[in-house]
Amino acid sequence: MGLCWELIGEHGAGYYWTYGQRDLFDIKIHDFYFNQDMMIEFRLPACLSITYYESVSGEELSPCRPLSAGCTKAFVGGDAPCRVLIHGGIPVRCIGIEIMPAYYEDYLRRQYPGEYVNPLAAFQTLDQTEHFPEMVRLLDQVKNYRGNGIAAKLFYEGKVAEAVSLVVERHKGHLQSTKLQLADRDRKQIETVTAYINDHYPCELPLEQLAKIACMGTTKLKTSFRIVHDCTITEYIQQRRMSQAQYLLSGTDLTIGQVAQTVGYKSASRFAELFKKNTGLQPGEYRKISG
Repeated sequence: MGLCWELIGEHGAGYYWTYGQRDLFDIKIHDFYFNQDMMIEFRLPACLSITYYESVSGEELSPCRPLSAGCTKAFVGGDAPCRVLIHGGIPVRCIGIEIMPAYYEDYLRRQYPGEYVNPLAAFQTLDQTEHFPEMVRLLDQVKNYRGNGIAAKLFYEGKVAEAVSLVVERHKGHLQSTKLQLADRDRKQIETVTAYINDHYPCELPLEQLAKIACMGTTKLKTSFRIVHDCTITEYIQQRRMSQAQYLLSGTDLTIGQVAQTVGYKSASRFAELFKKNTGLQPGEYRKISG
């Protein structure tokens, strides 16, 4: 059931498992690491892709942004190539589904005549988020499934359909929430708050203080920030802190406690807990294999 390739040798170790049905969909599970930082450029075929990263560390280069654990990411393949930098020694553990045009343009249209909605826009809108627990649970079920034969075929077909359904339903909710379009002034105020957070993320940033900077009430600030960034203010601050912590752990001799304080955490244990959630590794483990 499925095909499995092993990575063994000077570049790293691990495996890559895939299962597919004709030209309809592919399911892919990665669990590997590179010994050194590795630049990868690849072009996905025309497809809609949804992937959950349980562990990863690196940077996506176009657009430029960090790759982090605990994130659900959507791609629309067939356009520009993807370029990523994967940090050496950090496990890449992820589970994803790639849905081909024959599935989302032809098969679904035949299955649901009169009700068909092309899910392309839904996948384009999703992009990247840490707020998709339903999809995380679904992909975890796929990862841990051990059936074979006709039972496996039916299971995977059902999970692919369910994944498309979840993305489409999320898109509907997104459209409803963005009907309250931000005025240009409000969007600029969120940009001002974001710039302030980027400069002061190690500091205490009470919501009331940020609301004053934005000239908004706290409720409006939270709603507007999520519309712009698709995450909460707290999560955005954590992302900034963890990105800097990775740099300090791999590029300096600061103790873990000093790194925690530098990026804004009084408690080293709380920092370690959040760092593991973000990267899949304890700070000491990260330093050992990335130094």
